[in-house]
Amino acid sequence: MDFNMKKLASDAGIFFTRAVQFTEEKFGQAEKTELDAHFENLLARADSTKNWTERILRQTEVLLQPNPSARVEEFLYEKLDRKVPSRVTNGELLAQYMAEAASELGPGTPYGKTLIKVSEAEKRLGAAERDFIHTASLSFLTPLRNFLEGDWKTISKERRLLQNRRLDLDACKARLKKAKAAEAKATTVPDFQETRPRNYILSASASALWNDEVDKAEQELRVAQTEFDRQAEVTRLLLEGISSTHVNHLRCLHEFVKSQTTYYAQCYRHMLDLQKQLGSSQGTIFPGTFVGTTEPASPPLSSTSPTTTAATMPVAPTGAGLAPPEETALCLEEVAPPASGTRKARVLYDYEAADSSELALLADELITVYSLPGMDPDWLIGERGNKKGKVPVTYLELLS
Repeated sequence: MDFNMKKLASDAGIFFTRAVQFTEEKFGQAEKTELDAHFENLLARADSTKNWTERILRQTEVLLQPNPSARVEEFLYEKLDRKVPSRVTNGELLAQYMAEAASELGPGTPYGKTLIKVSEAEKRLGAAERDFIHTASLSFLTPLRNFLEGDWKTISKERRLLQNRRLDLDACKARLKKAKAAEAKATTVPDFQETRPRNYILSASASALWNDEVDKAEQELRVAQTEFDRQAEVTRLLLEGISSTHVNHLRCLHEFVKSQTTYYAQCYRHMLDLQKQLGSSQGTIFPGTFVGTTEPASPPLSSTSPTTTAATMPVAPTGAGLAPPEETALCLEEVAPPASGTRKARVLYDYEAADSSELALLADELITVYSLPGMDPDWLIGERGNKKGKVPVTYLELLS
């Protein structure tokens, strides 16, 4: 018990001495031992590495898991050393909704068939995303966390010890300086007057006392200097190890880019396959509008503003500009509209004629259209004044 009390008292005394030294340095009342320029550069480099590693880590976590609540939940599971529950990705959840919608709305309808195809593609995208998250977490996030929770904590601990050793060293320097000043004052030779023989005796006694104080302060200073130099060397070696940390993080960054490249390549391949599947069923998804149909052609989902017309324009019917053999020989100037079956149509989008057999269209204009025997159902003959030519039905709204 006595030993513990003495140790506590000693620790309290050391803490108080360091606090006094630190406070006096802040107010400019005490000298401070400065580190060399190379050491200061190592400290600044280490702090920058730590700060930017934290930022990159947080933003990568946001990239891999945009949901803040999910990130907090995963963080708590990791801190409790429990297995993080498997989570359905957004793509997989969308695929599930689309499959259920197709089942309810009719899997045999064009819309239902398309929902099923898109659902399968989204499911593959979700699986690719899951693999990317897992790979990126292991190859990139884990090394960054290990640095912050391992190496950086060790560096921070040694830096705090170095700061304490420096405060102890400067406190010893201050004590030695005060002891030497008191010794010089005590050894001042007094005048030998008969009325002051006692002062000389007291001065000699004080001089001997302060000599002992100076010797003690010098010994403490040597010990403090040795401990400071040893701690500075340990800290310097750890700070120089930041270069190895950069090399390790560089390798991890290459692994992250590789996994991200693989992920986007898989996404591109899956979407390209989906686009081919949907393109092969254009006739089913967008059935042609015949002359006798009273419903207009289905417009695209997005707006038809001038700035988005090109992006939202429907795909021209297969074989645009390539007329069937029986139509190739057809001379449009000799074609006469049938006695019945002509009707008006409003143009939905601009259309540029592919060749002289087609009629260029401008959005919102009215033209006369009709069909000829043997024509492709995706095309009609359109007339505007004395001009005529083939026009795609998906660009028209037939008026009753």
